[in-house]
Amino acid sequence: MPHDTLDRRRALALLGLLASGLPALAQGFPDKPLRILVGASPGGGTDILARVLADKMAVTLKQPVVVENRPGASNTIAAELAARAAPDGSTLLLATNTAQAVAPHMLKLKYDPLKDLQPIGLVAVMPNVLVVSSNAPYKSVKDVQAALAAKPGALKYASSGIGSTQHIGGEAFGMVTGTRAIHVPYKGSSQAHIDIIAGEVDMMFDSTSSAMSQIRAGKLRPLAVSSPARSAEMPDVPTLAELGIQGADVSTWYGLYTTGGTPRAAVERLTADLTLALQLPDVQARIKALGGELGTLTGERFAEMNRSEYEHYGRLVRGANIKAE
Repeated sequence: MPHDTLDRRRALALLGLLASGLPALAQGFPDKPLRILVGASPGGGTDILARVLADKMAVTLKQPVVVENRPGASNTIAAELAARAAPDGSTLLLATNTAQAVAPHMLKLKYDPLKDLQPIGLVAVMPNVLVVSSNAPYKSVKDVQAALAAKPGALKYASSGIGSTQHIGGEAFGMVTGTRAIHVPYKGSSQAHIDIIAGEVDMMFDSTSSAMSQIRAGKLRPLAVSSPARSAEMPDVPTLAELGIQGADVSTWYGLYTTGGTPRAAVERLTADLTLALQLPDVQARIKALGGELGTLTGERFAEMNRSEYEHYGRLVRGANIKAE
């Protein structure tokens, strides 16, 4: 039997054992299949994490859990669908700070992200990394700065959408370095990678969860991470702060939500199942391999973090005069 198959069976067996100790929450819940909405295209970091969670939570919930990709509008299409779903806990949303903390300050939304979506728990936090094509002439951040200074507006940077952390990272970089690049929004990181590798776009301040596979494949070259400390998965890649670039730190966090107004017992059951999934060694290893740190906040503590991030990015968007294009 292949080693990965054996590890998978062991992990699922452990999850089943843990599930047997779940408290008797929300009797009768769930009584139908569940779905996890994702606001990005297949293949990106959000999609990867959603499918990992769907696989594990289906075991403890004893119902199928399917992933539905609804990309676009800075992840807010999926978020609106989750906000307007029946409040029975069957619709989940794996969201990032793009939809929950940034986009609301740039787009006119038909829902309130702080009231219409119920936080379940923080899944992971990923640093963003400045990447270019491995065929690009830029070998360092200094090279990128020199090119930007020589021809302001000549270089283009990609993002997974207007108001995404990639967009904010690019704008913050330009603001603190006094340089200017053209923003090119996509409907997900995987689509942006294709154009960066092809040389159609010059760079991207992507989350490690989306970029690591292309970095490992040698198709993208990492120049710096925009986090306080270096990534354990890329120890040789400096932080922007180490290079003397202060104030451009941007990370991407991923959280699980359900529809606002869902009964408390169902929310508690979902929180318990998410917690069990995040305790599994293979899930933790997957998050680490994506360059991230495991989320440890649930319930009100995660809701407080969401509110704090909402206010933080609101100040940043207004201060930098970042607008939807």
